[in-house]
Parts: sequence; structure tokens; C-alpha cells
Amino acid sequence: MKPRTKARSLALQVLYEVDLVDHPPAEVFRARLEETPLSDDLAEFARRIIFGVLPLVQQLDEAISHYAPEWPFDQIAAIDRNILRMAVWEFAVQGETPLKVAINEAVELAKHFGSESSPRFVNGVLGNLAEHAQVLRQRFRVLEKQEQ
Repeated sequence: MKPRTKARSLALQVLYEVDLVDHPPAEVFRARLEETPLSDDLAEFARRIIFGVLPLVQQLDEAISHYAPEWPFDQIAAIDRNILRMAVWEFAVQGETPLKVAINEAVELAKHFGSESSPRFVNGVLGNLAEHAQVLRQRFRVLEKQEQ
């Protein structure tokens, strides 16, 4: 597994646990880092994903639901839901990860952690969202300005 993929994997595990059982994110992150040590820069990358996604979960979910309505959000598997949140956060909010990289990384995580159908599902949803990437970026910039 590539180094950044490993960091994304750790971030996904934290987000999944927080999503399902609402454990304190900082504690879960610390525990995962003890189990899977990362270099300082990769740990920081994972931390940015986790604490970038968590405050925006509702907005990310709304965006995914809005631009991919053929997949009822409440019926998406928790692991797939968190993979989608991470990918959308990376390309629409953070803006440092190119769209294609975010999608490819999400599909890789889906292959590793999801069901047999997860990679195709994640790719399909993100492909649909990719068509609206510019609108999503603008939407999250507006949200960011409103919070300041």
C-alpha cells in the first residue's frame, strides 16, 4: 500500500468508528496511530482528513445525496459512506488532491475495506459527483465563508 493510501486507510478507520459508535475522534486517532504508526507528515495528512471531514459530515452527505440521488444515502453501507465523504472532502473542500487521484484512492480503499460491489459503487457515485466538481467546490467555499 502506498504511503498516502496507508494514511487514508487509517483516516477511514477512524471516521468509520466515529460514525458507527461515536467514540471521541482524537482518542480513536491516537489508538489507530499506535496500531499503525505513520511518519509525522503522513499522520498529519490523516489528521487533516479526519478533522476536515468530521465538521462537514452533514454538508458532505447532503452534497452526495443531491448529486447522486439514485443511491439513497441512508442505504449506503457505512464503509462506503465514509469513503465517499473522504473523497468529496479531498477534491471539493481541501482542493489539494486532484479529482482523478481522489477517485482512484477511494476505489482502492473500497477494494480493501468494502464489499465485492463497493469499488464499482464508489466509482459510480464519485463519477457522477465529478461532473459537478466545480459546483461542489464553490458550494463548500461559500459554506466556509459563512462560518468565518
